[in-house]
Amino acid sequence: MSTNAQKDDLVRQVALLESYCAANGWSYEIISDVGSGLNYHKRGLKVLISWICSGEVGRLVLSHKDRLLRFGSELVLSLCEHFGVEVIIINASEDSTFEEDLTNDVIEIVTVFSGWLYGSHNHKNKKVMERLQEVAKEVTL
Repeated sequence: MSTNAQKDDLVRQVALLESYCAANGWSYEIISDVGSGLNYHKRGLKVLISWICSGEVGRLVLSHKDRLLRFGSELVLSLCEHFGVEVIIINASEDSTFEEDLTNDVIEIVTVFSGWLYGSHNHKNKKVMERLQEVAKEVTL
């Protein structure tokens, strides 16, 4: 999930994955992260990649392909192929058009950069910027 506001969606996705795996008689461990689909430093993603590369995963079950990563999921899927990990995407959407995928990608990018921009205006950052401006003025005098 991208934000804490989407926790209800995360709960539903976890329930879907648990039901799917249980119905197939598979043992499983759920890895979930809250963070941007553009963030490659999420703890859960790092754990998953480590498990794939060390042979600790036999099957990767995803609710949607973009739940793994918004961009770059092909790299993780290639790792799965290389290490013999079966990949199952429950809601593989074959119906989306190129334009719909592109629109969703642009929205994700704008959302991430808007968050970064908004974060740069918080109170703490404003104080730091004000102090840096003061120091810069003193140096130029």
